[in-house]
Amino acid sequence: MSTAQSPDRHGVDVDPSQWPTGRLLSAAARRMENGWNAYLAGWNLNHASLPALAILMAGPLSQRELAAALGVTEQTTSRIVAGLERHGYVTRERHTDDRRVRLLAATPTGRRVMQELDDAGSVDSIVRHELSPDDEARLRELLLRFL
Repeated sequence: MSTAQSPDRHGVDVDPSQWPTGRLLSAAARRMENGWNAYLAGWNLNHASLPALAILMAGPLSQRELAAALGVTEQTTSRIVAGLERHGYVTRERHTDDRRVRLLAATPTGRRVMQELDDAGSVDSIVRHELSPDDEARLRELLLRFL
């Protein structure tokens, strides 16, 4: 039996205290992303659409510029923007100098939503889980150092 298949080394039944640090971090990130998406669903947003809306808060951009800022393809950006537009969070308007370009801009509704969902207490409650305030502060310190 290969090491990858050995239940005493890498199986899902292994106590997380035995996992490599990278696996722990990955599992924690998935748990956080799931909690974050559940929180954002109250505004019809998710972990992909929120950064797009946040970037547009600084001012209008073309779809190409938004895609570059997000580090994703224009096709992916198109799907994200379609959802944001459907919920009234962004508009697409023709560029005044180049009629082929459409500028994306956050709407007043999009701006209001960004203020509503950015409640530190609600957002931090997703992370707290069973952490004490000291544990949470230490986790934050370590994550900042890691980044």
